[in-house]
Amino acid sequence: MTRYKEHDNCNLNKNEKSYKNVYIVLSQTRTYPARVIKLYTHEPYAHASIAFDEDLEEMYSFARRGLYNPFNAGFIREHIDKGVFGRFTTTECSIYRLRITNQQYISLRREIDRFNQNKNSYSYNYLGLIGAAFNIPIRSKQRYFCSQFVAYVLEQSGIYLFEKTYALVKPRDIRVNPNLETIYQGRLSQYRIHKKKYHIA
Repeated sequence: MTRYKEHDNCNLNKNEKSYKNVYIVLSQTRTYPARVIKLYTHEPYAHASIAFDEDLEEMYSFARRGLYNPFNAGFIREHIDKGVFGRFTTTECSIYRLRITNQQYISLRREIDRFNQNKNSYSYNYLGLIGAAFNIPIRSKQRYFCSQFVAYVLEQSGIYLFEKTYALVKPRDIRVNPNLETIYQGRLSQYRIHKKKYHIA
């Protein structure tokens, strides 16, 4: 496995067909848990997701499965116009583009497929979230919190963005990562309108 480092970007234009883009989304809704996390961390975003396309049609994370019960949470496919995001249309976000090799992309697909095939066996890692706040890694093959999940599937795919264990990765580690290209900041509900207007690709 090769580490994905900042200097790799220098070689990306040599053979564009050898690379694919994936997208990481940080967001901040008006849900009570998200507001508590923001208050504690003093960070602009409390939630992280990973998507395979620039329209965010295929986006995944660990979050609540319904609208109102935060304790019924686990691996889900997210939609920016449905569910919690559809309910909280003022959700703010930052969207980042990450260019990876074809092999890393295939591996990432396999990881997400594995989660999809066993989605009912996964739950939210509340204990891990608390542990991360105190820099104590708490791992479980069946439980993840959102940014932990994003870091885990990247690592399992040979994409090492973080200088720490995936169990301690927080939204801030994504926000300040130099390997990620910011393509949008603003309301998540307005992203596709913005993309169409400015031809983000």
